Amino acid sequence: MTPLLVIVDAANVVGSVPDGWWRDRRRAAEWLRDRLAADGVPGHEGPVEIVLVVEGAARGVESAPGVRVESAPGGGDDHVVALVTEAGDRPVLTVTADRELRRRVEQLGSRVAGPRTVRP
Repeated sequence: MTPLLVIVDAANVVGSVPDGWWRDRRRAAEWLRDRLAADGVPGHEGPVEIVLVVEGAARGVESAPGVRVESAPGGGDDHVVALVTEAGDRPVLTVTADRELRRRVEQLGSRVAGPRTVRP
């Protein structure tokens, strides 16, 4: 069985709660990475492959067991779209609240969930 590919738009997910994340974007992305590594994707049974896409000041955050971190060379949205495109026929879930990104990845066949899927 091919694992579900879960692509998480880090900037959008951490930015969904005004908890001071903007003071240390790298630390916020590391927090999200660690949460994903510990909890996975609630509500999704079976194998998943989690990819956390970071950009800007969060570039360079290291991967952790269970979570591959990819630093977007440009905008994070474009990198998410590229990952969905590369997935081909594989099942994909993109986690973001960005309306335009949602539209773009849904056109490529990805399902979409909001930030609350992976963040309280």
